[in-house]
Amino acid sequence: MVSKVSYRSSSLLTGRFHARKLSPSIITFYTMFIFSFSVFVLFYVRHISVDEDPPHPLLSQQSKSHQVPELPVHYKQLWDTLFNHGLHQCVKPTTKYKAAQGFDRYLTVRSNGGLNQMRTGISDMVAVAHIMNATLVIPQLDKRSFWKDSSVFSDVFDEFHFIESLKGDIRIVSELPKNLEGVPRARKHFTSWSGVGYYEEMTRLWSDYQVIHVAKSDSRLANNDLPLDIQRLRCRAMYHALRFSPPIENLGKRLVDRLRSHGGRYIALHLRYEKDMLSFTGCAYGLTDAESEELRILRENTNYWKVKKINSTEQRVGGFCPLTPKEVGIFLHALGYPPSTPIYIAAGEIYGGNTHLSELSSRYPNLIFKESLATPEELKDFANHASQTAALDYIICVESDVFVPSYSGNMARAVEGHRRFLGHRKTINPDRKGLVGIFYMLETGELEEGRELSNMVQRMHKNRQGAPRKRHGSLPGIKGRARFRTEEPFYENPYPECICGSKSKLDIT
Repeated sequence: MVSKVSYRSSSLLTGRFHARKLSPSIITFYTMFIFSFSVFVLFYVRHISVDEDPPHPLLSQQSKSHQVPELPVHYKQLWDTLFNHGLHQCVKPTTKYKAAQGFDRYLTVRSNGGLNQMRTGISDMVAVAHIMNATLVIPQLDKRSFWKDSSVFSDVFDEFHFIESLKGDIRIVSELPKNLEGVPRARKHFTSWSGVGYYEEMTRLWSDYQVIHVAKSDSRLANNDLPLDIQRLRCRAMYHALRFSPPIENLGKRLVDRLRSHGGRYIALHLRYEKDMLSFTGCAYGLTDAESEELRILRENTNYWKVKKINSTEQRVGGFCPLTPKEVGIFLHALGYPPSTPIYIAAGEIYGGNTHLSELSSRYPNLIFKESLATPEELKDFANHASQTAALDYIICVESDVFVPSYSGNMARAVEGHRRFLGHRKTINPDRKGLVGIFYMLETGELEEGRELSNMVQRMHKNRQGAPRKRHGSLPGIKGRARFRTEEPFYENPYPECICGSKSKLDIT
């Protein structure tokens, strides 16, 4: 292109030269003009090519099982966290903070949900016990949910560490004193997303009861508008006190070391494609009629799932469905991750087994599961204990170089928040609603895999990779208590209360 431009320019100008006799000074001027213009064009074209990221050697390799065009993405962009902005953890109490002194008032708690729903709920109950000036009895874990896990608190968490690390905040005991086991208790379902004023009002119960039993622990405390010391106490409970039990911590660290020895860096993919998730969300895209009917029957027969009739298409278009294994493969490839990338699959049993998983493994054959990473001997004590195996996944996800959740459930939010707390480690949060349109264009042939698709996906996710920003509030136009459901959960992003920097850095959005 450069030579053509130079040639045409010189031809036009020399044509004019022959039309009349020109002085030597004019000829010199035109010659210098042509030379300058050619240099400009060469520099401009070179500048454009430099702006495009050069292909990395790793990206020249193609998966033998799924041949698609390789995309030149800079290696550091794929893996490195480039946006800490000098921020740091800040969870120490202020000078006005005082520990709770309620030695003769007890709060008993029945946690509900899966591992991370219980973890966030327990952390909230620590804060509630402080507000209500109560002694917290070690919470009971959920044994009645879908997983029917018989684990007790000390199976999953380091109970001694939990009690000791919070002794400057509240008093915690392993069990209710014997003399109080038979006394009447106030049984409460605390209102969701309540503030300090609500729990201060609940302290009136102490005039009639020595024990208050909390039937559910999830989402009982507001995300926002709480005193700074209460928010920081939640962070101390979640990120410092609720350490996993030694057997879980030790095995989790060994598995991370093994992953590192395989290839150094790895992606942790929280692939929410289990039977219960698809049934609960009503997402049947890509499934057979028989599979869809099986999920519908499961939903109908699960009493504590309130919504029974779900329009699968509306769910998908609205971005409320997890990405399928095939869609995850397309997504990661569009971002530029090569087929050789080690990917740890943090998940339960994938619905449909290899039938659906093969649509991901055909693109990324280096998939790693805990069952292939650990020995049967190492895993035998965790068998049939969903909370304990989920804890192993949690450790591996938090320690990964890149974390990608296919769905924004409790674990995805908890891991993202923990990674933010640890220095805004790279977390790529798929825009599921936006991606649906792109996947539709691929299906209909309006779009093909390659540079155009890569550019679209990368632009869409430029600001969805865990960079520092303040926690989002409720969506505009939502009023009343419904607005709380639209807020970003506190444990998904504990910034700015538990993540600090210089004054100039606190305005990062």
